[in-house]
Amino acid sequence: MQLKKYTDYGLRVLMYLGCQPKEHRANVRLICEVFNLSANHVNKVVHHLAKLELIATRRGKHGGFSLAKPIESIRLDYVVRQLEGDEEWIECRTPECVALPACKLNSIVGEGKALFYQHLSQFTVADLVADNKTELQQLFVVNLQA
Repeated sequence: MQLKKYTDYGLRVLMYLGCQPKEHRANVRLICEVFNLSANHVNKVVHHLAKLELIATRRGKHGGFSLAKPIESIRLDYVVRQLEGDEEWIECRTPECVALPACKLNSIVGEGKALFYQHLSQFTVADLVADNKTELQQLFVVNLQA
């Protein structure tokens, strides 16, 4: 399994914001420069994160976005589930699989998915940056200067 780029970008945005001072506002251009990403994709991700009320956005000359919640309260299972969409990992019904009546693949993979999200539920965005916040801050700045 591989997470969508959309989810990866969303987690990067949250990590970046989690390493910044509380009053810091980022913008799409800055995030794109730091991570070398497409503005089109980042715009969509930022919009989604704002709809989830994970980031607060402000328009205008001094606009941008910042975290709307403490990073300790943003659980990874929630973020990944929301950005990935909570679809089945194995699609047995469209088209309907001939093996469906006797197959255990969907239930086994479904149990793995549940364990995956259960594992992620133990972590927050704070856990992604807690032990390496200073190093990440330096990398984010170095990236801009490169």
